[in-house]
Amino acid sequence: MTTKTFARFSFLFITFSLFILYPQGSKALTVERWLDQTVYVPVYSHIYADSRFKDKPFQLTAIISIRNTDLNTPFILEKVDYYDSHGKLLQHYLKKPVTIAPLASTRYIVPESDTLGGSGAKFIVSWSSKNSVTEPIIEGIMIGTKMQQGISFVTNSQILSGTKAD
Repeated sequence: MTTKTFARFSFLFITFSLFILYPQGSKALTVERWLDQTVYVPVYSHIYADSRFKDKPFQLTAIISIRNTDLNTPFILEKVDYYDSHGKLLQHYLKKPVTIAPLASTRYIVPESDTLGGSGAKFIVSWSSKNSVTEPIIEGIMIGTKMQQGISFVTNSQILSGTKAD
């Protein structure tokens, strides 16, 4: 097989492969819409950042960010509860339901000085809407500094239950 023939064969093979992998007329990305959800959000009030100091955890501020991604429809935040590593409820963050407007966001903070949650702390967040909404983004953000060292990272939520819109 000559170099020219091999090049043509390679071109045809790649072109054919692209048509198989990315067929024309494939459906556009569909965004799921929901009527309600209860989600689990892992957070960390501390981590162990240095093996030399096993008994000295690195304290963190834990923040949960709740973002309404819907362009037109609000949702009602019904529950924001904070639990420790053993599953014990530590705090109800909401006294009453809160409306999150379209494209609005809110946050709840566990200060660095609060060590009760432990390395397995979590939030359970529940929300609902009369009309379907695009899925909110609910994340945990941890940040801490000690002397000249800083640590920050993000965790994603996990849906525990919910009602998808038809």
